[in-house]
Amino acid sequence: MLSKALLHLGASAARHPWRVIAAWLIATALAVLAAVAFGGRTADSMTAPGLDSQRAAELIERAGTGQEGMTAQVVVTPVDDGATFFDDGARTALARLRAEVQRLPHVLGTSDPAGALGTGGDTAVRGGLVSADGRIAVVRVQYPDQSRLSAEDLDALVDLGDRLRAELPLRIEMGGSLFYAFSDSDGGASELIGLLAAAAILFLAFGSLVAAALPIGMAVFGLTVGVATMTVLAGVTDVPTFAPVLGSMVGLGVGIDYALFVLARHREYLARGLDPHEAAGRAVATAGRPVVFAGGTVVVSILGLAVANVPFMTVGGLAVSIVVLTMVLASVTLLPAFLGAAGPRLARTGRIGRALQTRKPGRLARRRDTVAGAAPAAGWRRWIGHVSRHPVPYAIGAAGLLLTATLPVLGLRVGLPDDGSLPHSRTERRAYDLVAEGFGPGTNGPLVIAADPTGDPGVLDRLVATVAADPGIASVAPTHIDRATGIATLVVFPTTSPQDKATADTIARLRAEVLPAAIGHGPARAHVGGAAASLSDVGRRTSERLPVFVAAVLAMSFLLLMLVFRSVVVPLKAVLLNLLSIGAAYGIMVAVFQWGWGGALIGLEATVPIVSFIPMFLFAILFGLSMDYEVFLLSRVREEYLRTGDNGTAIVEGVSRTARIITSAALIMVAVFLSFAVAEDPSTKMFGLGLATAIFIDATVVRMVLVPATMTLLGRTNWWLPKWLDRMLPRGPVGTDDTDAESTGEAPRPRLVDR
Repeated sequence: MLSKALLHLGASAARHPWRVIAAWLIATALAVLAAVAFGGRTADSMTAPGLDSQRAAELIERAGTGQEGMTAQVVVTPVDDGATFFDDGARTALARLRAEVQRLPHVLGTSDPAGALGTGGDTAVRGGLVSADGRIAVVRVQYPDQSRLSAEDLDALVDLGDRLRAELPLRIEMGGSLFYAFSDSDGGASELIGLLAAAAILFLAFGSLVAAALPIGMAVFGLTVGVATMTVLAGVTDVPTFAPVLGSMVGLGVGIDYALFVLARHREYLARGLDPHEAAGRAVATAGRPVVFAGGTVVVSILGLAVANVPFMTVGGLAVSIVVLTMVLASVTLLPAFLGAAGPRLARTGRIGRALQTRKPGRLARRRDTVAGAAPAAGWRRWIGHVSRHPVPYAIGAAGLLLTATLPVLGLRVGLPDDGSLPHSRTERRAYDLVAEGFGPGTNGPLVIAADPTGDPGVLDRLVATVAADPGIASVAPTHIDRATGIATLVVFPTTSPQDKATADTIARLRAEVLPAAIGHGPARAHVGGAAASLSDVGRRTSERLPVFVAAVLAMSFLLLMLVFRSVVVPLKAVLLNLLSIGAAYGIMVAVFQWGWGGALIGLEATVPIVSFIPMFLFAILFGLSMDYEVFLLSRVREEYLRTGDNGTAIVEGVSRTARIITSAALIMVAVFLSFAVAEDPSTKMFGLGLATAIFIDATVVRMVLVPATMTLLGRTNWWLPKWLDRMLPRGPVGTDDTDAESTGEAPRPRLVDR
């Protein structure tokens, strides 16, 4: 049985702690060395098979125009308010800047606004290189694909800009995909903030520096191994840039949570007088089983992203799953080794902790209440008892609150937050604003139409004319035709910004009406690509696949919970309550990011659509994480029900015994996730705020109100399972049976009688 295997694993690690710790040190060193030797950089390839933007990318790659590589743009304006680039002095400075950029390593080519001005100002203006008033100019820089570049190329461009700002009478700002790919992530600072907040919460929960340090130490080990393995994976395939940040976010949260569950049980057994080695073994056998199950649920949920058939989401999910699996392994091996090394000291509360716990007379004064998880705090028992005595109003009120919070989801709009959503302190944001001011907002998100005119040489003229006539298109750059393949590329600029819904409408209209009208029924073909089109396509595909994905995750979770708890009603209730908490989190995200409610609190300077792939990613992660608390809480309720046979007593005792641990764990997760919500990147903000909100709602409104209220209303029906289904369900490593307690040395408990 799983419990027996975990008992032996935990006890063995506790008896030989230094062997296990040494093995983890070696594994960590090897993982880091492998990352240095074989690892790669993260790269974004936001395309998917069968999408129109993917077909456009394939044509562009065949043509070899270089537009499939990385780009940057240097946006300049004279420092003197009265000067323009039509003046000789400003134009000379612009020419020097362009020449310096051209000489940078790996630069394939640049646009030449100064040269275009020299042959006639209209040429530069029509080419989108100089604004009509002559105040703003753009030097577009073309690089090869990302695999041939590194952060050094970005550093070289930034350093050049810093030097030229002091030498030329120009204000110089920069942006482009080169910045997106190689800008330093602020995830490191967020991780540090999250760790410090977690350490403070753990110290308050346990009142001991040693007890607080163990989960942090385990999480750091696990995160190092997990992220290093993710880096090795990046050397084999394209791992999206958000994966390390998301992996760190989720890894820290679940790692510290899992350690907290096991540590609380360990201290409970120490308080009963058990030997530290035996206490560690039993803690891993009892709390470790929900950890293994919950971690497995997180992994399976995230891997379910493959149903979207979007490669970067599949690989990103795999990368995050590696971190979660590493944390589960560390929880049942490294943590019991730490517990064994710490010995009986974990049963004691430090002097500072005792002082904190006895500041208010009558609160947390008794020793059994200072040991997290050893006994239900009186306050929690009173609260759960109160909810259980008034289940109807609490169930209706809590459900109504969550449904109200979910309502904004009806206005959910997916899209692409552009550089206009970054803070003004970033040069990318200032470059974005200058381009929008001089050329219109659509210039920041050009579309690339790739056309193969085979068999219809006149199609290009018709294509340019019909595209330029569309009301959503501001201008069309000169057509580039590859002589070898005959493939043509048209760079077109919408009238609206990349994140504007009107831009997505323009893309859809080009594909459905404009391009078919120009091409007719001939052999020629044309496709709309570019970053804005790719994100629009990915958003549409994920929206189409989301119902299938949600149904698959719900079905899987229902089956696994039914196997674990031998009930039909408990998993059904869990699935519905998890949906409520996730829906409320979605609604709050819409209110903050799309409507701007409270956005300033997390440094959001402009409203933005929800990134297209985030809703599906969040559902996978949140549904898995919510199972942590569900399994941990219901496991304890089921233990009490098996022991007493009384549903009311089981609810009060089980929920109140786990309340402190769940709330402490939730506080840690919320602190970790909120530390990422203040990052500069809007996508990171969305992940951080969405995860923090859902965990907070799940651990408070759902676990401490809805769960006891609904379980009280359902009574013994909670544990109903048809006899024919009971005979069919397996017992063993996945399913539990009533002898699991025997493997941990607990007294036998009565079997359920209401099936």
